[in-house]
Amino acid sequence: MIGGQYRSRPLRSARGMEIRPTADRLRETIFNVLTAGNPAALDGSVWIDLYAGTGAVGIEALSRSAQQVCFVESKPQAVKLIRQNLASLQIAKGFEIVQMDALKALRQLEAKQVAVGFVFLDPPYRMKEAYRDALELLEKAAFVKPATVVIAEHEKRFDPGEAFGALKRYRKLVQGDAALSFYRRT
Repeated sequence: MIGGQYRSRPLRSARGMEIRPTADRLRETIFNVLTAGNPAALDGSVWIDLYAGTGAVGIEALSRSAQQVCFVESKPQAVKLIRQNLASLQIAKGFEIVQMDALKALRQLEAKQVAVGFVFLDPPYRMKEAYRDALELLEKAAFVKPATVVIAEHEKRFDPGEAFGALKRYRKLVQGDAALSFYRRT
């Protein structure tokens, strides 16, 4: 962990799996951007950690005062890893783990009329179409309000797109081989 309640606590990852946890420095960048000028920006927030992998970003959000995180992951081994990481930190509430395809999960969340402050998506880099599909669905989702921030982690050589209807990128940061694109509805 970079900051918050669970700082300096290691998370498990699995070798050989197609899981690429968000690097510590990149995670730190995400949360520094989101809290710049407003350290309480995450207090009581609701997150969707899409393609959650190890759950590192969602767990970091919980560590930094998020109220609820919905971890969405389709791979059973990764879901097991998320559960192990939450248990190792003794996090027993404030989360939901949804084991299913990301787009199907977004549609279910839409039906529940969940109010969401932040959506983080980080599909395997080779799944380039997953960015477009998720961002197009998020652009139409009623739970994505003008204040909702959608963050996409991607390879710096790949551009997921400037705009998806009213969902427009307002910031892009490059760090090493990775990049972060921040979107808001306009």
